[in-house]
Amino acid sequence: MNTKMEQRVELSDEIWSETCWEIGESRFDPDQAVTAGSNFMIGNGYMGYRGTFADDRADQYPALVVTDTYDNADGTWKELVTAPNGLFTLLSCRGKDILWRQGGFGEYERRLNMLRGEWSARARWDDPGILVEEERFCSYDDLHLLTSRTRITALGEVELEIATGIDGKVWSLNGNHFSSLSLEEGPDCLEASCVTGEQGYHLVLREDALLRRAGGAAIEPCETASREGALCRVFRVSLEEGQALVLEKRVVLYSSNDLRDTSRITSDAARGPLPTQEEVRQATAGGLSRAVSRSWEELREAHRNIWKDRWDSADILIGGDRVAQTLIRYNLYHNVIAAPAHADHLPLGARGLSCQAYQGAAFWDQEIFNLPMFLFTDPETARRLLVYRYRTLDGARKKARDLGYRGAFYAWVSGDTGEEICPSWFFRDVLTGRRIRNHFNDWQIHVSPDIAYTVWKYVTATGDQEFLELYGAEILFEVARFLASRVHYRPGLERYEIIRVLGPDEYHENVDNNYFTNFQAQFVCRYAVEVYDSLSTDHPRVFDDVARRIGLERGERDAWDDIARRIYIPEADHETGLIEQFQGFFELEDTRPEVIRERLLDPGEYWGWPNGIAVETQVSKQADVTQLFMLHPKACSREVIRANWEYYEPRTQHGSSLSYAVYAICAAWIGHDQEAYRYFLRSCTVDLLNTGKAVSGGTFIGGIHTAACGVAWQIVVSGFAGMYLTRSGFGFDPHLPSGWETLAFTLKRWGDSLEVTLHQRAMTVRAREDNSREITLEVGSSEVALPPGQQVAVPLR
Repeated sequence: MNTKMEQRVELSDEIWSETCWEIGESRFDPDQAVTAGSNFMIGNGYMGYRGTFADDRADQYPALVVTDTYDNADGTWKELVTAPNGLFTLLSCRGKDILWRQGGFGEYERRLNMLRGEWSARARWDDPGILVEEERFCSYDDLHLLTSRTRITALGEVELEIATGIDGKVWSLNGNHFSSLSLEEGPDCLEASCVTGEQGYHLVLREDALLRRAGGAAIEPCETASREGALCRVFRVSLEEGQALVLEKRVVLYSSNDLRDTSRITSDAARGPLPTQEEVRQATAGGLSRAVSRSWEELREAHRNIWKDRWDSADILIGGDRVAQTLIRYNLYHNVIAAPAHADHLPLGARGLSCQAYQGAAFWDQEIFNLPMFLFTDPETARRLLVYRYRTLDGARKKARDLGYRGAFYAWVSGDTGEEICPSWFFRDVLTGRRIRNHFNDWQIHVSPDIAYTVWKYVTATGDQEFLELYGAEILFEVARFLASRVHYRPGLERYEIIRVLGPDEYHENVDNNYFTNFQAQFVCRYAVEVYDSLSTDHPRVFDDVARRIGLERGERDAWDDIARRIYIPEADHETGLIEQFQGFFELEDTRPEVIRERLLDPGEYWGWPNGIAVETQVSKQADVTQLFMLHPKACSREVIRANWEYYEPRTQHGSSLSYAVYAICAAWIGHDQEAYRYFLRSCTVDLLNTGKAVSGGTFIGGIHTAACGVAWQIVVSGFAGMYLTRSGFGFDPHLPSGWETLAFTLKRWGDSLEVTLHQRAMTVRAREDNSREITLEVGSSEVALPPGQQVAVPLR
């Protein structure tokens, strides 16, 4: 591992806990407000609450981001809405505010407990002499509930004013989303009522606050007052040394879309009329009533029990490496809280619910980077994410039609309806101020075959025939139909080509025959033919229903078969083993990222198309050829993978957080153990150690990189453990980092579970007793059948 990375982890030792279930900080840095707010956030897939402090205002980036609230504020960006902050609390003494963001602590710590999905902070102010301890969580037992408990202990005689309520000034990236926002006092609560400007969605948030002396009776507020855009109950309390106050807050939020029928949604119109504001208010009132009827300890226990169940299947145990153990749990945690496990019509966004960046929308990241962890640990969530792609087929069909194609061309940036919400003008030239026209939304076509590939992977891993019949086949056929209308046939060469595309390397647009894209297209066309034949033969009623619904003809199946046979797939050079990333790539200037960086006139320049410094060079933004190997580990020999890894790795800038993981996985396969571990650390610390970019080309792209979080599971399980799917079970080709004594995890296949434990020289696999079938293990040249309840030990090289 290189010296620089070792130093970085060593310098960050204060963030690790002995249990490896927490991250924390004991030094407050106000300049890290964006990063820390994301790193320490809590969430439950319905809402995300940034890990900021109770008194933070909009310029410190607090946010309660709510799913299924897509709305346009500025005419360009359709994004999720940030709701008013119901946890707002301001302490003051003798007319002076006691603010977390101003520091001045005698003691300080902020922590995130990943095991329980709980945030906590603790600080001591010697002046005025108080100790403040707060804890909070977004409930997994009631997804609409956000709650906190704060204990204030007097270190001497002190008089405090506590203002707590709802802050109506919200941090929003691209303008105000509300045509109206009112804060009102109810009989037993405070209420924020909002209406979004574009869609007219109602959001209602209610807050209940209970202040009491520790072990004593409740204290009544002195008044309700406005504090610079916040509506608060105000308490004034005198404390003697050692006395304490406890403030409990329960915040419940509902939006219009929470009350609409989503069981058969395929478009926004199919959801029916919007509920009225009064209906949303009644739902919120009922939710708050239920929350108040239970003690804070009962609410927390119910929340913790659900987290326990999640970790029982998702946790990865690493022996001998405390840093790696904490890192993997941190990343898995963020992947879990970003996933809408409560609904099958919503995406897992590229920044989850950590902020509004990337519009709360799905990219190809969802299927390729986030979903595999769920596929093998929580297949129900994986299914829901793919059903979302079925629900948004109409949006993909519309995009294809608008661009002159057939079938389904999935949006590069996909929100609730699946229509394209990626702006055509994404970046700005920092030298001229002119907008840059990027073709992410119309040339990056691999998103469609990536989704269809994941349908194959899901059905193969789960055996979920019902999903294939209800949803998967239609997705697959429409993607194959799109590909058939997108390819170009070259009669003189007797082959199909795909021209004018943008592969995973986003710096090189308008290229022909991108290896990754062409290979994915071939794979999907083959699978479409296979499903067509199997359904029409074995399930003719199902096939006829799908065919009738989309107007499928026999000639289309034959066209897919022809494309699969004759599409141009660049071959590895027989001498070097190299595969050209796209046609003409090897003719570009052969240089390195560190060389062309010196050509920048401004550090904020965008490197890519049409005139960035990387365009005429072999410098790639991220993994591209190597990305294909990650998806198809048996597509090429290990020798070819090694040759291409060694060629492309020094030419890759890693301008995307997705890139590190791909190089880590492939490095593990080819025996580059130190590089694999180095890239594992880089991928897993993109957010935690603030190595990612918050702004690119003038566009804010901060927040949690959920794809990097999700793919951490794949680095460990697919990379270091070398797991791959076989027809009858799993194969393994382990390459554990030298410092790891053990690695243990659970895998699910066909609804059954295996418990896998690896050591440096042996692995043990146990099949759960309630498994329904025998699962076959392939390790090297050995093949072992594992019946339910049995365990097998296999020696490694």
